[in-house]
Order: sequence, then structure tokens, then C-alpha cells
Amino acid sequence: MAIVGTRMTRVEDHRLLTGAATYVDNLRLPELAGAAFVTFVRSPIAHARITHIDTAQARAARGVVAVYTAADIDVPPMGTPPMLTNGAAMARPCLAKDVVRFAGEAVAVVVAEDRAAAADAAGLVDVEYDPLPAVVSVEDALAGRTLLFPEAGTNLAHEAGELSAADPFADCEVVVTREITNQRLAPVPMETRAAACVPDGEGGLVLWLSTQCPHAVRDDMTRQLGLLPGQLRVIAPDVGGGFGGKIPSEVDYTVLCWIVRQLGRPVRWMETRSETMLTMNHGRGQRQRVTIGGRRDGTVSAYRLDILADAGAYPHTAWLPSATVWMATGAYGIPRVEARARCVVTNTTPMGAYRGAGRPEAIAAIERAIDLFAAEIGMDPADVRRRNLLRPEAFPYQTPTGMEYDSGDYPAALEQVLAAADYPGLRAEQARRRAAGDHRQLGIGLSCYVEVTGLGGEEHGKITMDADGAVTAYVGTTPQGQGHATTLSMIIADRLGVPPEQVSVRHTDTGSLDQGGGTFGSRSLQLGGSVVHEATQRLCDDALPLAAAALEADERDVVLDRESGRWRAAGDPAREISWAELVRRSRPGGSFSVEVKYALPKLTFSYGTHLALVEVDTETGQVKLVRFIGVDDAGRLINPLLAEGQRHGGIAQGIAQALYEEMRYDEDGNPVTATLADYTVPSAADLPGFELLTRETPTPHNPLGAKGIGEAGTIGAAPAVQNAVIDAVSHLGVRHIDMPLTPERVWQAIKEATS
Repeated sequence: MAIVGTRMTRVEDHRLLTGAATYVDNLRLPELAGAAFVTFVRSPIAHARITHIDTAQARAARGVVAVYTAADIDVPPMGTPPMLTNGAAMARPCLAKDVVRFAGEAVAVVVAEDRAAAADAAGLVDVEYDPLPAVVSVEDALAGRTLLFPEAGTNLAHEAGELSAADPFADCEVVVTREITNQRLAPVPMETRAAACVPDGEGGLVLWLSTQCPHAVRDDMTRQLGLLPGQLRVIAPDVGGGFGGKIPSEVDYTVLCWIVRQLGRPVRWMETRSETMLTMNHGRGQRQRVTIGGRRDGTVSAYRLDILADAGAYPHTAWLPSATVWMATGAYGIPRVEARARCVVTNTTPMGAYRGAGRPEAIAAIERAIDLFAAEIGMDPADVRRRNLLRPEAFPYQTPTGMEYDSGDYPAALEQVLAAADYPGLRAEQARRRAAGDHRQLGIGLSCYVEVTGLGGEEHGKITMDADGAVTAYVGTTPQGQGHATTLSMIIADRLGVPPEQVSVRHTDTGSLDQGGGTFGSRSLQLGGSVVHEATQRLCDDALPLAAAALEADERDVVLDRESGRWRAAGDPAREISWAELVRRSRPGGSFSVEVKYALPKLTFSYGTHLALVEVDTETGQVKLVRFIGVDDAGRLINPLLAEGQRHGGIAQGIAQALYEEMRYDEDGNPVTATLADYTVPSAADLPGFELLTRETPTPHNPLGAKGIGEAGTIGAAPAVQNAVIDAVSHLGVRHIDMPLTPERVWQAIKEATS
């Protein structure tokens, strides 16, 4: 019986839901007994010179083991990626030494015998600051009147793409230009960052970490700490969400490991929620200028996207807007496309990858541009999309920005959503309400998205089969709730003909598997799944001659019956052997084991169409999301149930960006949405049920035919909801409202349009 493609329930859930999960902060291991606790002293000012730090009172406080400042820590700054245009002079120190560059930057660290003592002593560290002008907006940063890094001579960290001197809109009948803000967001995982570290042997360390990429963290920190290969082992136990915020190798981790080497004893750190909001990498943060042009029949012939992006105080991920440039064309066959991104440093929390990482910003821009174009020519937004979507026969399709889309039927996804929603009926109801002057106006928003998936295109894995038939898989992907153990065990069970409960999946320990890519960029199934697919094939190839010898048959006559998991000789059903017996005969006291590396030959591209239906109260600006319908095509689905779960979570985050969430700063760089009382994360009660439809267009680029699904909902949902809200009040003269579309913003837009 085939297992792949079935709605198998998650094997992880019983442990997670019954409190049996193990996160970093509830690790109770013998080697962590007697661990000291760390608290960071963080700057309350966004930009200032540090003139003096007095740690005497803190050092004398109850239970304090040590207090360190930048003067004590002999670790070089965290380097920036070499591809950055001006990154070399913008490296981040482990602790701020002379200048603080954002509110929340660490200036000292306290180590104490218990957590309360560390927190109390941190309040006794006296830091004197000489304030400097804060650079908060990307426009001010680009102007360069105040420089965060004077030695760099600029606030520009990176550039990608280019705009031509020629006018791509010269022959267009209609041209529309609009400034759009894609606001800054905080990841807000349920589990904040946490780490625990112990000394191990001669200068070695074992680090337990809530991370998405244990192998990358190991490699980065080995270099920064000057360790020898093999001296640092990184283990990620259960991880309570990441959304990109737990990808990086953080300076906090480096400081923790340095302290362990100094003290020779275990040390622990658990970030508070306030610290997470202040210091965990934020996402998005782009100011976009979109220009779209074409003919009055709805044909779009030119598109330009000019991006000014916020890197925050340290530009370690200033290359991320490059992904917005890559995906600028969205799902459309636009012949002339230009895109440029300039990324600048500001006195705000550093930016990083947040669910979608550059791709949601691209789709938000093009989908707003399509609606703006439709409004300008007086055409239904669905008809403009019908006219310009890429057709199935275009694939593989080379975009003007250099991406090669692999497969899909974009128009079919649009029509599927329109039919499910009864689009003509919705437009009729909208017309009725407008004619009646109803204060509850109906808005219909569409979003046709495409996203690049399978980033970081190499993965490692190992499979072992023991003499009792139990299979253990070790993979380099790191789950944070996606259900890797379920999905990968399904692939392995299907390929080897064993029950899924006979398969165990191990991950996130650099001591068990030396190399691994981690989890980000919608890569886990197509990289982690493909690596176990290849490993099972290798295992079968290695086992075939052994099975033939055991059955006294020619290899050409021996097959693995994947229904029963038994090797059989053709023409003689009585001659068969199980995997367990084959292992016992061929490897007495041992096991079968294979280790493989898989490289994705080309990137894959998921796509879909989302439709949002909203009611907007024109008297108050209040928005109610009434229906949400989505078609998503992520290639072949290994487990439709888990895919739906990923879609639900992604759509919820996209809706949250459209209606609720924004990380804001005042003119001095003080965060004004730094708590969950100010930063609005919606609950399930704030969202409707989602109507999810599916398409499956396999990709030719991996043996599973699978594409990514983890970020798709976030990418497609936000512009669908934004377009819907604007559509609801467009008859009043409103053409655009930036996200989040709060009641205040919607009401203000209506007031300005009708005044």
C-alpha cells in the first residue's frame, strides 16, 4: 500500500502536545548541573557613544560570578558576507565597544549563579552615553547626513540589480507610479532564543541551541572563536518556532561560548520576550517605488521596481532584497522589467530573513501594481491578470530578472479560485451595496504569486537499518514544527516497504551528522526528502547483491516488494527474505548504512492564487475578513495534511502583515511596538476558516517532484487582503493604503479621499 500522498497524522504531535518535548530552557542534563546564568546589559538608546562603563556594583552583588564588557572579550567582530557592496566596515562586535547603534544592543554581560541574581546585577551596571543623532528612516540613511559607520563613508550597505537609462515606458498608453511601504515585522516565535553551553575536553564545547541551522552556526562560531574543526558540537533540541529569526549565528551565542571557555563551567541563557522584540532580527522593511505601464486593453508591457531597503544597524543580511529583485515579475509574462535594490543601515534592530525573505515583498509590489493598473484603465483586476499571467506552454520560462521558472499552470489556479468564490456573484453583491450606500462595503482582493523554493540547494543524510529491521535516518534539516519526522518517515517507508512506525528520524546534532543545510527558504522537503530518497535507493542498490546471494538467484531476477518489504526471486514466491533477516545474515552483529549528499540541480517555483473577501465599515475603518480562498501548487504532495498545516500557518502570517503587525520606531530610534500589548499578533479568533484548494504540478528538478510550501501562504495572502480592503473603498476614490490596514489608516484614507 502506497504511503506517500496519504494524509498520515503527525508522529511528533503526541510528544509535543503532552509536554514531553524538550526545549533548550528545560534541558535537565547531568552535564548542565550547576550551570551559571547569563543576562545581557542592553542599551536604552539607539545611537550614542559609550563614554564610561562602571561594573563595580554589579561584580559585588549577590551570586555574581563575573561581569564582562567589550574590553574583556578578545573575539573579532562578526564579519559581513563578502558579496555586500560596503559591508566590510560595518561588522558587528560581540558587545558594543565605543558606539551603540540600536536600542537593545548589548554593552555588557553578567554571569551569576541563578537567573534572578544575573538580572538584578545587570541593573547595577552603570553605563554613561553621549547621544548621537539617530537615523531611523531609509531616506535619511541614504542621504548620509549622519553615518552609522563613519569609516565606511556611507550608510549604503548593498546594491543589487539596476535601472536602465532608457525609458521602458516610452510606448505605453498608460503608466502608473506609486510609493509603497512594506513594513518592518517581528518574527515572534513562541519560544524565544535560548542557549546552554558546557566545556568538553581540551578546549572543546557542546552548545545546545534553539536554532534553524545548527551546522551553519557551528561553522561560523568555530571560525569566530578560533576553534579547531571538531571542537564545537551544536545540538538543537525541540525548537519552538523560528520563521527565519533563528537562522543566524548570533553574537549572543559567541559571548556565551567565550564565557564557558573563560570560566570552565556550564552557562545558560534564555532570552526574555522583551529582548526578543528588541533584538531578534526583524523582517521586510522596504520602501518601494513601483511603475507599471501598458495598453488600455489590459496588456502590461513594462514594469519597474525601485527598492530602498532597511538593513537595521548591522547589514549581515543586506543581500536579502536581492530576492525581491529576482522575483520582481511575479507570475506575469511582462516583456520589459527592471528592478533595483539599495539597502542601507539605520539605528534600528538588524534585519534578517523572515518567512518568505524577500519574496513576499516582490509579490506585494507587483500585485498592488496590477490592481493600480486595472483601476487606472477601468478593467476588472481578474481580467488584467487573465491577460498577463504566464501560460503553461511558456515553461520552463526565463524571467527578465534571471530566474528560470520550472512548471505550472498559473491561469488554471486563478480560474479555480474565481469559480470557488463565485466571483461574478461577489461583484454583483458589491455593486448592490455600493448602490444602496451601505456603510459595510464589500471588497474582493486577488493575489497571483510565484515563489522561489529550494534555496541552499545541497543537503546531507544518512540511513541505517538494524538487524531488527528498524530504520534510522539522520538528516541535515532542522524542524521547528513543520513535521519533518512524519514526512521523511513516509518517504523512507514507501521506498523500503517498511511500516512508518519502524522508521526514526534524527536531526539537529552536528555530532551525529557532520554536514547539514538546516531549514529555511522552503527547502526541507525537496532537499531533506530528496536526500533520504537517494539514500534509500543507495541502500537498495547495496542490498540487491546480498539479497540475490541469500536467495541463490541472479540479481536480475531479484526485486524488493515494496508492499511487503521483502526481497523476492522472480518466478518463485516461496523464495523471499525480509530486510531484518538480510541484515542478520549479511552483517552479523551490525547494520546496513549509507550516507549521501544531494544537490538540487535547479531551483523550483511554487505558485498559486489567493482571494480575500472583506467587509469594511466606512464609518469606522474597521475591517472584517469574511472569506479566504486559496489555491496553492507545491508540486507533488507527500502528505496533504501537513501541507495544509503549513498553508494555514503561512496564510495567517500573511493576513497578520496585511491587517495587524508593524514594528515601529519614533524619530529617536526608540521602538514603540516592543511588547505584545503594542505589537498586535492575531489569534485564531481573529481569522476565518480558510477554504483551501490544491493543484499538483510536479517539478522535474528533484526525484520527488516536490516544491516548497512553508512560505507560500505568507507570500500570497498579504497582497490579497490588502487589495481587498482597498477594493472595498475604491469607489470612494481611495487608490492605495499601506499595510497594516488598521481601522485608523482605512478611516483616514476614506476621509482624505472624500474631503
